[in-house]
Amino acid sequence: MAREEFVEVPDETELPMLSQEAIARIIRLHADYLKGMQGGARAVIKFKDVSGLDFSECDLSHADFTGSRIAGADMSSCQMEGTVFFACDMRNVDLRNTNLARADLRGAYLSGANMSGVNLSGADLREGKIMRRNAQGVLTDRGRGALSNTKTVLTGARLTNANLRNVDARGADFSDVDLSGAIIKQADCEGANFSNANLADSDLTNAKFSRTNLTGAVTANSLMMNTELFDAVQKNVRGDHDMGHKLETLGKSLEELLEDHHSWVSSAGQSGQQLDLSGYDLRDVLRLNKYEMTAVKAIAAMFLSQNLQGAHLQHAYLDKSDFRDCNFQNADLRASSMKYALFARCDAREARFGPLYFKNSDSSERIKKTDLTGADFRYTDLRDADFSHAILKGADFSHAILSRAIFDNADVDGALFVGTSMEQRF
Repeated sequence: MAREEFVEVPDETELPMLSQEAIARIIRLHADYLKGMQGGARAVIKFKDVSGLDFSECDLSHADFTGSRIAGADMSSCQMEGTVFFACDMRNVDLRNTNLARADLRGAYLSGANMSGVNLSGADLREGKIMRRNAQGVLTDRGRGALSNTKTVLTGARLTNANLRNVDARGADFSDVDLSGAIIKQADCEGANFSNANLADSDLTNAKFSRTNLTGAVTANSLMMNTELFDAVQKNVRGDHDMGHKLETLGKSLEELLEDHHSWVSSAGQSGQQLDLSGYDLRDVLRLNKYEMTAVKAIAAMFLSQNLQGAHLQHAYLDKSDFRDCNFQNADLRASSMKYALFARCDAREARFGPLYFKNSDSSERIKKTDLTGADFRYTDLRDADFSHAILKGADFSHAILSRAIFDNADVDGALFVGTSMEQRF
């Protein structure tokens, strides 16, 4: 049942804004408070707007941010043990490597937050909402960010290697969250939503997952000893046996296969053989981004969480492949076919999805466009990415970061841009 608080508070759109200087002073006084020094004062930042401010590397343990807007703030590498974030708007906040042990996150809105390496041991992620009186004196739900319900929402957040031991997350929304390598032992997640979440390599020992929604979740290599799954929805869950074929079955090393492939490319198909990795599990290939993979065929292949930073994948055939949680920074994917591929939660800053130009025999020029029809870019960081001339029909950019992305001459017919950080050029 949702915890409700009845207080007289400003409307969510009328929160007083604090400056970086004001926050620096509050942090200094709180440091003295934690040391028991005279003149120190506990940080109480309730019902304030501190969006986009820098709190990094500070100690705000036991501070109170109740009802505040903290969207896009930098709270990385902080000590925030027992800190209160009740019903806060924390969209896209940076919480990497922060200690949130026993923090109160009831009803917090953490959609798109980067929480890699966070410690949530013993944190409270149950429902919670703040009630306020309207002009007629009637108690109403104050709301929180773009959301009016009471659940703790972590959709699209990155929680890789996070510690969620003993967390109380009953009814929380973990849909589309990257929880790979997370420790969720003894956690109570009854009724939570983990649809399309990445739980690969996580530890769910003795966790309560009764009545959870695991539709489309990845559970490969996860430890599920004594995990309660009573009435859990497990449609299309991808476990150890659903990730694709192993490269060992090809009988050759990847280097040998690529040597044949490069001969095929350089001879225009007269010698060697095109490398076909369709349906293969490529998650554990070391330094995959160092290989020259121009014109490789890898349809419906599994690349989940791979490091493809700076990879050369021009003119490749990658339709329906799974690239969720991959690092695509500065990768070259020009002129490739990636129809219905999954790129959710990727870091694709400065990635190149533009065209390649070829000379015809009569010296005229033809253009080969990148085809991303129906591709899924939800919650992906695409700052400074180049989609010029790309085919993006029906692509989903919901909640993606598109600052300074280039869409010149791109076909975005039917594409979704719900909740995106725009600033892109068309």
